[in-house]
Amino acid sequence: MVTENPKWVPLSAEEVKDLVAKLAGDGMSPAKIGLVLRDQYAVPDVRLAAGKNMKDILAEKGVKFELPEDLQALMKRAVMMSTHVGKNPKDFHNLRGRHLLESKIRRLVKYYKREGVIPESWTYALDTAALQVE
Repeated sequence: MVTENPKWVPLSAEEVKDLVAKLAGDGMSPAKIGLVLRDQYAVPDVRLAAGKNMKDILAEKGVKFELPEDLQALMKRAVMMSTHVGKNPKDFHNLRGRHLLESKIRRLVKYYKREGVIPESWTYALDTAALQVE
């Protein structure tokens, strides 16, 4: 297991933190930021390069996302499945998959409300999910 930043990484810790904040300000998700840092800037691990994980860096720089990334991804999948089931009403396999996916979303929302990540008044609905995800 690697415990320290490789010597060949060209950026300092402050440069990595500033770059993370800049890319987040441009609208990139944390996963996309990690890919860009790895592929374009030769930073294999943000935590090793900056001394903090990406969530802490974004909180320190004051960048906050409306919804957690995993919840957005699940909502996007639910919207895509809903449009598929709308076009193919007899596809019961995917209808069941959408029901299971929406159940997972509701459990995740309950967890995020309990942890204070999203407001207590926020609720999941497929109609509003289509508007919230890209």
